[in-house]
Amino acid sequence: MLEGYGGLLAQGLWVTLKVALLSLGAAFGIGLAGAVAKLSPWRPAAWTATLYTTVIRGVPPLVLMLLVYYSVQIGLNRLTEAAGLRQIDIDPLTAAVATLGFIYGAYFTETFRGAFLAVPRGQMDAAMAVGMGRCQAFRRILFPQMMRLALPGLTNNWLVLLKSAGLVSLLGLVDMVMVARQAGNATNRQFFFYLVTALVFLALTSASQLVLSRLERRYSLGVREAGP
Repeated sequence: MLEGYGGLLAQGLWVTLKVALLSLGAAFGIGLAGAVAKLSPWRPAAWTATLYTTVIRGVPPLVLMLLVYYSVQIGLNRLTEAAGLRQIDIDPLTAAVATLGFIYGAYFTETFRGAFLAVPRGQMDAAMAVGMGRCQAFRRILFPQMMRLALPGLTNNWLVLLKSAGLVSLLGLVDMVMVARQAGNATNRQFFFYLVTALVFLALTSASQLVLSRLERRYSLGVREAGP
């Protein structure tokens, strides 16, 4: 049925998943840092984070992906040329992860910021009053409550990021979409291979929603639901 392309599609799927999961880690870290910066009383940090989220969320991800990828490579080429060093070529996997992480870090920033603001300030004050340090209070009190509130938004961000991982073939990465395109062109069955790819993405997003819904219930343990 797959005319010998099953193994290549499986390899492409692994590349897509690897890009998505690594990008998720990068976006998560950038999002936390960006949220802390936006809520910081130090205005330069807040302004920088606000500018970052405003610009990134206002430009289509595909345009940003190409812009970041090519601009970084061009910038590196100019630096190495000016310094008389050997040219540095960015690995497509590294470029894809860094680009997607940078783009979706802006969306994660806003999700985390809203969740932080939704946690009552008295929670941190109470933790400090019983002798916890700021880091310990953040890890044991603020972060778990923030995550419970942020998970619905993070779920949506992850699903969009996962589907955007299908665009990394534009950066020269041999992912599932590129394999499907090559297989379709070689067999003249473009519709079939793109349909297979679409069904795989649908299965991935469905499985992700199940896992994240369970994680949301885990963080909601002991939380009393509001009455009617």
